[in-house]
Amino acid sequence: MESIRIPTSTGRRRGRPGRLAGDKGYSYGHTRHWLHRRKFEPVIPQRSDQQGGRGGCRLFDPELYRRRNAIERCVGWLKECRRVATRYEKLALSYLAILKVAIIHRYLRVLYSNAT
Repeated sequence: MESIRIPTSTGRRRGRPGRLAGDKGYSYGHTRHWLHRRKFEPVIPQRSDQQGGRGGCRLFDPELYRRRNAIERCVGWLKECRRVATRYEKLALSYLAILKVAIIHRYLRVLYSNAT
């Protein structure tokens, strides 16, 4: 989280995201409390076994949650690369390099594919 830099309209980069999205598996009080302590707005749907109340559905924005789908698809096609999915590289630097190669490979495949 500390290394994320988000570009803004002024060109200056902001150091942290304003919102964090997660699925219903992250809908726990301690997770929401952690996010609020660090001034993140949670975009997490409420589980069916939870009561409505603080941090519940009233703060949930379904439009922002739908944008999470792009990240899920990205992770899904990155895991098509066996080396990324099994994490053969144990050093973080080597793993980051393999991730970059996998992203370049995917980009070139989409760019030069006749099916797209």
